[in-house]
Amino acid sequence: MSTYRERLTAPASWWVTALVFGLVCGWIVLVATTWPIGIVAAVVGTAVAAGLVWAYGSVAIIAGPDGLDVAGTRLPPEHLGTVVALDRRAFRDRLGPDADARAWLRTRPYVDGGILAEVTDPADPTPYWLVSCRRPQAVVDALGHTEDASTTNGDAHRGEEEG
Repeated sequence: MSTYRERLTAPASWWVTALVFGLVCGWIVLVATTWPIGIVAAVVGTAVAAGLVWAYGSVAIIAGPDGLDVAGTRLPPEHLGTVVALDRRAFRDRLGPDADARAWLRTRPYVDGGILAEVTDPADPTPYWLVSCRRPQAVVDALGHTEDASTTNGDAHRGEEEG
């Protein structure tokens, strides 16, 4: 088995929004004060907003023989049950109508798919992890499991017909 690594990052539009936020902060302060103070406010506002985007948007996923590690939280292989790749529809269903309130979530709104990893530790009340990732099947393969989204929801993959 090989190790799969992925880092989720916020989309460019979020970074542009952080920049605009900083500029608006600087403009508001400039109206009430002087240019130097306005520029400092713009730089500080942009830095704070960019820091928040980076902190929320940067999620590392590592899957392999040592288990599943998501943003520093680890699920060891001895407590890892079935891992299923979920397409967009199945993933959204697991976030909504089919959700379990006890599940551990690390999802991002800018990523369409993900995985569902069953937790088999009897001492852990968490039934499963639901994790956003761009290549769910690669995570499943790295963990040594073979199920995919077509087995979880009965729908064909995008662009494919059921036969």
